[in-house]
Amino acid sequence: MKRLRPYLGVVVGLVLLIALIAQANFSQLVQTLQSGGRDLLWLIPYRSLFFFLYALGWLLLLRPSDPERRASLSYLFWVTTVREAVDRLLPVASVGGSVIGVRLLRWKKLAVAPLSASVIVEIVLTLIASYVFTALGLALLVRLDWGHQFRQVLLVFLATLPVPIVTVLLLRFGGVFARLHAYLPRLIGDRISPTAAASVDGELRASLRRKSALATVALLQLAALVSGAFEVWFAMRLFGHPISAGSAIALESMTQAVRHVAFVIPGGLGVQEAGLVFFGQLLGIGGELALAVSMAKRLREITWGLPALMSWQWAEGRRIHRMVADETEC
Repeated sequence: MKRLRPYLGVVVGLVLLIALIAQANFSQLVQTLQSGGRDLLWLIPYRSLFFFLYALGWLLLLRPSDPERRASLSYLFWVTTVREAVDRLLPVASVGGSVIGVRLLRWKKLAVAPLSASVIVEIVLTLIASYVFTALGLALLVRLDWGHQFRQVLLVFLATLPVPIVTVLLLRFGGVFARLHAYLPRLIGDRISPTAAASVDGELRASLRRKSALATVALLQLAALVSGAFEVWFAMRLFGHPISAGSAIALESMTQAVRHVAFVIPGGLGVQEAGLVFFGQLLGIGGELALAVSMAKRLREITWGLPALMSWQWAEGRRIHRMVADETEC
């Protein structure tokens, strides 16, 4: 059943996406996309800023355990694109990309415990940055007359706020992986003894004591999330419906919040579109315009994601070929 969940999520997302498109004026949607023209392609190179900020944050987390810089910024940039592609394009859970990221960094002969701790800390910081980004979007929407909808979103946000707080406390004081060492191989890809699991806990506690580094990484991740709002602002401008920077940030933050809540649906398929349509209407943006923005973002995801996935498979093939060659020589 667990293996079927991602595929069921894809089906649910597809049904939701088809329903949204069926309700929209399809010809108007196509016309809106065409009005953006080739300038929409600028969203593709712009996305490199998002990957750079995340890779730089990961580099800072790895610095104490990788003084020789075996994992360079350029290598981490590539791994970050692969992680994103796995999470966005493949029917896996939202941590699937992180599992692949750990595997790719293991190729650089990094120690398992600090590497695993860096990925776990990065995921937690992403969760915190996402909550801050959502809070920023809510603050920008206070000036709008949302009525009952605003209260609902605010209640959901406040109800889930303890999640990142409890997570950090468990990682900091709970010895989580010493108790759950049987499940750790799913993340690391190796057999882990209770002692090794306890060492991951130690690395986590050490990482969480580096407050200045954590704050810097969290700010980099928040900046990466905010950078996504420019995609909304830019696309809306090309579609002939310019909006303010504040509205773009609010729309992007609410959409990302919906995607995080519906993490069981791979790539937020249909969820992203529904979020853009719903919150876009509250900002005076028509359904066709909101769907056109989502299609532009999907185009960027595919353009980055497919080459990243192919490069990963090519690297896996080369590695297997070298291993076979080495065994043959022996």
